[in-house]
Amino acid sequence: MAIQKTLKALSDPIRREILNMLKKGSLTAGEIAEHFSVTSAAVSRHLSVLKEADLITDQRNGKYINYVLNASVLEEIMLWITDLKGE
Repeated sequence: MAIQKTLKALSDPIRREILNMLKKGSLTAGEIAEHFSVTSAAVSRHLSVLKEADLITDQRNGKYINYVLNASVLEEIMLWITDLKGE
């Protein structure tokens, strides 16, 4: 079930771009939303999907929530794909 959630989360280009942005460090939802021409509610939903798939975590910093990439889940998917490929 975890792989299914991860692959679903990765299927959307906006969510993939959010992950690319978080490679450079943590960001707030507002900072993430500035990069897209969708509503804040849509960005919030994308963040929820990424969080449900455990691809990101959030950390409260005062009144803000910083989102951070969880690379360990991506590493697990890469290992699974490599194993599937037979290498």
